[in-house]
Amino acid sequence: MNAQANPVMDQSAIQSILPHRYPFLLLDRITEFEPGKRIAGVKTFTADEHFAAGHFPGVPIVPSAILIEMTTQLGAVLVLERPEMAGKIAVILQIPEARIKAPVEPGDRLLAEAEVLKWRENLGELRGRIYRGAELVAEGRMRFAAAPATELLK
Repeated sequence: MNAQANPVMDQSAIQSILPHRYPFLLLDRITEFEPGKRIAGVKTFTADEHFAAGHFPGVPIVPSAILIEMTTQLGAVLVLERPEMAGKIAVILQIPEARIKAPVEPGDRLLAEAEVLKWRENLGELRGRIYRGAELVAEGRMRFAAAPATELLK
């Protein structure tokens, strides 16, 4: 994966696609983008993250669910940036496979990638991987649906 110095999408562009905001927007920037196929992005976790004080005190690690959510948000940007998806959000339906291979700590800069495995109408499946440098720290497959935001965010 090649993380560019200049982002393909900065955080304001990401926020124009995703409804997530601090503290639950888990992408700093998008670094690579192949429409409908593949996306990559970067996130640096800091000691100020909302989970750091309690998971686990004295030796904080990033919860596994946050890593899976990070990858899913990346996949949501990939799918939702298309004009026909305007006004929709992506929700996780199923996580048939997830593997955490190494702990992630505040201070770690992660490179994540997601690729579409299947997509039809409003249902899809993606594969995600998260790296710290060259080390694979998490990977998984997620199934999701795209639905009108007006129906889900009441």
